[in-house]
Amino acid sequence: MRLPDFIIEHIEPILQAWEDFARTIETPGAALDREALRDHAGQMLEAIVIDLRTQQTRSEQIAKSLGHGPSSAEETPAETHAVTRLMAGFTIDQMVSEYRALRTSVLNQWMVKVKSGTPFDADDMNRFHEAIDQALAESIASYSRAVDASRNIFLGILGHDLRTPLGAILLGADSLRRSADVGERGTRLANQIFTSVRRANQIVDDLLDLTRCQMGPGIPVKKVALDLAPLCERIVDEIRAFHPDANVVFTAKAPVAGKFDGPRMEQVFSNIIGNAVQHGDIQTPIEVQLAVSDRSAIFTVHNRGEPIAEDVLPFIFNPMGRFSQRSVVDHPPSEGLGLGLFIASEIVASHQGTIEVVSNTEHGTTFLVKVPLA
Repeated sequence: MRLPDFIIEHIEPILQAWEDFARTIETPGAALDREALRDHAGQMLEAIVIDLRTQQTRSEQIAKSLGHGPSSAEETPAETHAVTRLMAGFTIDQMVSEYRALRTSVLNQWMVKVKSGTPFDADDMNRFHEAIDQALAESIASYSRAVDASRNIFLGILGHDLRTPLGAILLGADSLRRSADVGERGTRLANQIFTSVRRANQIVDDLLDLTRCQMGPGIPVKKVALDLAPLCERIVDEIRAFHPDANVVFTAKAPVAGKFDGPRMEQVFSNIIGNAVQHGDIQTPIEVQLAVSDRSAIFTVHNRGEPIAEDVLPFIFNPMGRFSQRSVVDHPPSEGLGLGLFIASEIVASHQGTIEVVSNTEHGTTFLVKVPLA
């Protein structure tokens, strides 16, 4: 008996085995009913049957084994199943276990027939494994996309909703620190609140920018004619005020005039210089230079101190690439995921520019940003 014919003939006991296994999976929330437990399993089996009955060349079989099976413009039952399982609280491991159980159920029931003497086509076994693997790959990809989308939506909502209370706190702290009635201690506390809330506001802005980059074509910029030199100098003065122990040396020998998004370029300056102050040796000068070369604005920041680790350097502008279980152990949570450098790289890219970093023990760390003037 051909395996696809066996699946159609015994689809009810196969689905019952799927349901029984799914019922053993513990998930948060209310228990799923029979229809929810069997979610899309019947449709996936029908898709597998169609695949088994479809003629397949050797090259097509090799392509499918490498994960390059035929794609469909419409959502497959396996893709839909992944999203519904995510909404039901299944982890990705639990969802994968369903496919292992389905594979075992079908093959065990089929082998009972084979051992009883029923003729069979051995190639059906390989084709069935390929079909299950294809459905599993579709489910995992769909599950991952849904998780990414939900995370981005959550970050966007979180950033948007936090803006209002943070703005109110910032305004109140600014009023208190300028008031002559609160006394020296009150002024000091108000300054601390103002500084902390402004930092929190910047983190929210970075989260929103991260969400924009992951959900759209990058960070939007609005270019106008301006000189970058005074913008950079203002950022340097702010960093000196917040870090009086740091020796930040700024050099700009001539105007750097062109078309840029001023506020966004201020973010680039602030993030890169702030990174140098945070991670560099503040006992030595942190050299900030701004110049024009080859019709481009050239911005460099150099600092001494511990060089960037070799395993981190290739992913310095990609916070997700730098994340690992080891990094959580090796680096304290306060160091964060380095959104500032990621945002800086995205802003530079939106200006059709480039950003590079060189770091070693001998020469220190240098960030180099090159942005066209027009």
